[in-house]
Amino acid sequence: MSESSPPVAQGGRSLGLVACTSLVIGNMVGSSFLMAPAALARYGALSIVVWLISALGAICLGLVFSRLARIAPATGGPYAWSRMAYGDFAGFLIAFGYWISIWTSLPAIAAAFVGYFQGLVPSLAGPTSTIAIALAAIWGVTLVNVRGIREAAALQVVTTIAKFLPFLAISLFGLLRISGRHFVPFNPTGEPLLPAIAAAAPITMFAFMGLESATIPAGDVRDPARTIPRATVLGILLSSALYILGTVVVLGVVPPEQLAATNAPFADAAGLMWGGWAYDMVAVAAIVSTLGTLNGWTLLAGQIPMAAAWDRLMPSAFGRKSARGVPRFALIVSACLASALVIVAVSGSASLTRFYAVVVGLSTLMALIPYVFCTLVEPLLGARIKLKAAYVVPACIAFVFSLGTIYGVGAQGVMLGFLLLLCGLPLYVLLRRERTS
Repeated sequence: MSESSPPVAQGGRSLGLVACTSLVIGNMVGSSFLMAPAALARYGALSIVVWLISALGAICLGLVFSRLARIAPATGGPYAWSRMAYGDFAGFLIAFGYWISIWTSLPAIAAAFVGYFQGLVPSLAGPTSTIAIALAAIWGVTLVNVRGIREAAALQVVTTIAKFLPFLAISLFGLLRISGRHFVPFNPTGEPLLPAIAAAAPITMFAFMGLESATIPAGDVRDPARTIPRATVLGILLSSALYILGTVVVLGVVPPEQLAATNAPFADAAGLMWGGWAYDMVAVAAIVSTLGTLNGWTLLAGQIPMAAAWDRLMPSAFGRKSARGVPRFALIVSACLASALVIVAVSGSASLTRFYAVVVGLSTLMALIPYVFCTLVEPLLGARIKLKAAYVVPACIAFVFSLGTIYGVGAQGVMLGFLLLLCGLPLYVLLRRERTS
């Protein structure tokens, strides 16, 4: 156990294989998957290849995280391992950047929730209603997490089952309704193949963000050395199958021009196949899906700064647990930052679609930086832990894949992420001065 892991909170370890797998699937299969076919419409059939590449990269990353979870099942996941291998400063940057990736994802998830909700209730459209609904979703889920990790885990299992089944039905039964002409031309962008794949990779990889979710609350997991690896790999495999089948069906059922303009691609596909009742049913499932994703990421928004605070790399308030054993202060601060981002974006007349695209790139970038660091952790720990050659190939693939996806984010997104990461330096200096005074 890493030194970043304190004694388990009262009440014991409450997360088993089902809850951990639900956390992985729930954090991945959400607003990113629901919006991905529309965002990938301009790439046509090439997007299927991009999904396959991203699935391979995600599985290799999952194998890396699973191996690290066996070596050191520590609360904080990528942060804890990076600190073990690279030291306090790198650990701080990883924790701070990863925390940014989490709380900036919350408004994007809430935006997807608002879009589907307003699709069912058009009378609630408008800036004021948009802000109110988004804030209600963010704070409602935050309050569930504040009540305790058992309540958050129970909500995650329920929402994962409720959202997985409808989209699985579309992905399977829709295979009989696809039209081959929707997949021609193969690469409609007109760009060379590799640049087009790189540009689409952040969109698909955002759907895999959260693959490490089971590693982060390790202090609350039963038998973490066995449960975390199994939940991680199982969650990635199930989600990958759903992503690829779902995208094939939506591309094959919804005409390209309609797909490029919609904000509800799966609901549109269901409506074209089975009628208006199916559109409404899938829209409701999408609302449940976004709530489940929002719940899972809110849980992680408290765990990451809490783990760093235990190592005195974040203010101590982030590490305090309430009587219910949750990092209440960290959860509330994360929700406040996410709420401010929602208010600024909507008040500034930025469209939800454009806002979603910007946050996707930023969040993916900030999450991939810890991924790159983690692919090289085990060789650095080789002096203390025997390095097995069987893990070298997945680690190398994960490293190259992560770098390629960061390249696909683009210069503007990388610059913005770098500036946000540098904003944490004054905080690190203050914390170091406190430790040495």
